[in-house]
Amino acid sequence: MVVVHLTSSPFFGGPERQMLGLARSLPAPFKTVFLLFSERGKHGPFLERIRGHGIDAVVLERNTPNFPGMVRETAGTLRRLGAGVLCCHGYKADLVGLPAARKAGTPVVSVSRGWTSNTLKVRLYESVDRACLRKMDRVVCVSGGQAAKVRRAGVPDDRVVVIHNAVQVDQFEQVDPGYRDQLHALFPAPVRRVVGAAGRLSPEKGFDILIDAAAAVTRSAPDVGFVLFGDGPLRGALEQKVAAAGLNGRFVLAGFRTDVAKFLPHLDLSALSSYTEGLPNVVLESYAAGTPVVATEVGGLPEVVEHGVDGYLVPPGNPAALADRILEVLNMGPEGRAMGHRGRERIRSRFTYEGQAVRYQQLFEELTSRAGRQPVGGVTQ
Repeated sequence: MVVVHLTSSPFFGGPERQMLGLARSLPAPFKTVFLLFSERGKHGPFLERIRGHGIDAVVLERNTPNFPGMVRETAGTLRRLGAGVLCCHGYKADLVGLPAARKAGTPVVSVSRGWTSNTLKVRLYESVDRACLRKMDRVVCVSGGQAAKVRRAGVPDDRVVVIHNAVQVDQFEQVDPGYRDQLHALFPAPVRRVVGAAGRLSPEKGFDILIDAAAAVTRSAPDVGFVLFGDGPLRGALEQKVAAAGLNGRFVLAGFRTDVAKFLPHLDLSALSSYTEGLPNVVLESYAAGTPVVATEVGGLPEVVEHGVDGYLVPPGNPAALADRILEVLNMGPEGRAMGHRGRERIRSRFTYEGQAVRYQQLFEELTSRAGRQPVGGVTQ
């Protein structure tokens, strides 16, 4: 069976890691091909990763605003590849992929990771996305929390499937001690304990709340530093807020890095301050690295963080609650690290790519058999 993933990927981030992890974990009878919108050349980092793993990829020639041409090109490519299933990732892929799959007679799935609603333009696209989801053969939601939102958007319950995001656990079995030195070198003055966060610097991530929490934490614990990995439209505003809070040198904006996972085992705590989430990779990876987590109780976070066992959940938009729980974990000493180890065991039992691939395999086989096709290894009837 040929599984085709259609996506707009201007950089290599969390969704791209999920797609690639699935492609590498599906058993041999499945062949994965990626269809990428060129995004004026920004597709390069993801394309390089895909081909570096020996997986086929096609860069589509047509792009916005030529949607009819994009649909025709995508449909023709699906026919040429003999696609068994099309998986769409994001609202642009949904808008093009749905009619293209119908033209090609290919079952179509959308993977719904979450909505941010952070600008008027994004809200418009997301409203179009919701309309597309209602017509998909299946909608895969990365958490039960996202599934509830998708159902409220009008997608019939029997078309909604929850398949959690996953993480490559074995990447944390060998910890590079050099990254501890790099982590501490980010701070101009020595710190003893480090709280880390990662994500796009955009409103839904609530990093302004994290800065407020950091100000409260450092007043009580002057040996604590905060580091935030990521980039985005709010970088300038966050830099100003850090300065206004008197946190220069104590709250470091480290920029976008592709090696964030290497730092995670050396953090004392991972913090997540989002207002909305599907199921964030940074929490899964933090636990896989054995690092405890304090996160807002949004989206799929309650499905990963077991409150009081391997971390804590706090209300979104509440810097005092976030600061209190951060301090509580930091002051636990060895028990705080034990919470992270319990999180690691939870990830190993429930959030691996191997387990995720089994769920996707079942879905793909169900869809192709309903479409009048043979399951894995067969040909169109």
